[in-house]
Amino acid sequence: MTDPSSGPDPEGPAEDEGPRDLVQYTFFHVRPEWRTLPAADRERAKERFAGVLDRPPAGVRVRTYSLVGLKAGTEMMVWSIGPEVASIQALHARLLGTPLGGYLETAYSYLGMARRSEYLGEHAHGGEGSSTQRRPLGLPYLFVYPFVKKRAWYGLAYEERRRIMGEHFRIGHKYPKVRIHTGYSFGLDDMEFILSFEADSPDEFLDLVRDLRSTEASRYTELETPIFTCVLTSARRMLDLAEGLP
Repeated sequence: MTDPSSGPDPEGPAEDEGPRDLVQYTFFHVRPEWRTLPAADRERAKERFAGVLDRPPAGVRVRTYSLVGLKAGTEMMVWSIGPEVASIQALHARLLGTPLGGYLETAYSYLGMARRSEYLGEHAHGGEGSSTQRRPLGLPYLFVYPFVKKRAWYGLAYEERRRIMGEHFRIGHKYPKVRIHTGYSFGLDDMEFILSFEADSPDEFLDLVRDLRSTEASRYTELETPIFTCVLTSARRMLDLAEGLP
């Protein structure tokens, strides 16, 4: 796992970080009545919706994922990364303004912001944890979940927390193909972090999470659910799958 900064906290210096990316994970549920509309109406609506995703506001990066058959209550996920709140809002307003928007429910929504990890130290070798930007790699799978630490974690001395995270990093380095994208959500959303992990296959992420269960750091986990398994796909394919087209 490259730069496994899943245990960071809000303390430590943040000066000279530069602009920080905002990250938004929006999970949509398509109402069943959508699938009963005439095929021509659905086709036009999908073209409009996909067009918004394919041409997002300036500075916004978008990746689309399908969750059909993988999670109850949601079929689609839009991962958007942008320089400011206004651009993220503009994208979602355009999506809701399409004909399909009237048949969508936002099942889950998570907002975070990029910043440098406080615990990397010698591990800061140019990856995600040492940057204020988040850049999708385009790997086939994305695993997303909110994360909250127990308050006792923040009562530990910084050096003690860094020692504990050292074990976390060492296990993470056994899985170099799993790439983490940490969003810090203190004061922005209900959780403390929104974590996502790109991987080539579900099995390598399952093994990573299993190995992390026995670490000292895991004892300070308060919340790490719900968890979403998302499959990378084009905007149009995401919509076809949500409609029920194989």
